[in-house]
Amino acid sequence: MIFDEIEGFAGVVPPGRGLLGLDLGTKTIGVALSDRLLSVASPLETIKRKKFGGDAARLLEIAEAREAGGIILGLPRNMDGSEGPRCQSTRAFARNLEKLTDLPIGFWDERLSTVAAERALLEADATRKRRAEVIDNVAASYILQGALDRLRHMRAET
Repeated sequence: MIFDEIEGFAGVVPPGRGLLGLDLGTKTIGVALSDRLLSVASPLETIKRKKFGGDAARLLEIAEAREAGGIILGLPRNMDGSEGPRCQSTRAFARNLEKLTDLPIGFWDERLSTVAAERALLEADATRKRRAEVIDNVAASYILQGALDRLRHMRAET
């Protein structure tokens, strides 16, 4: 199941299971993981992209090992909110992944997540080499944290 809106996604995530957050790039996939209370996102790893089958197998292996209850995929909208080729590619990835898993897949607007991750790494005085190694999974954690914050806000409203 793929959800464009976080509200629909929230309704199907099983309680007590964390979420995977993904920052899908052309060369890498940044992976982050939340705790089971859905409050904190942490960078996990960066997958070097090869072919969809191998990439998907690794993601589902992580999801199973970490007992994830769902996947949040960063949606790279343009700054004006429109969707370009990168959004189309991300949506195609989600459709292909959906065929391989029962986990719900939700989208989260990832505008400026990489900028925020880069800024945090600069403030932490990470070397250029270290920033290059971790930027994707740190960006994935920013994407996932945004979704977690919205989910927490939704729970508080009810």
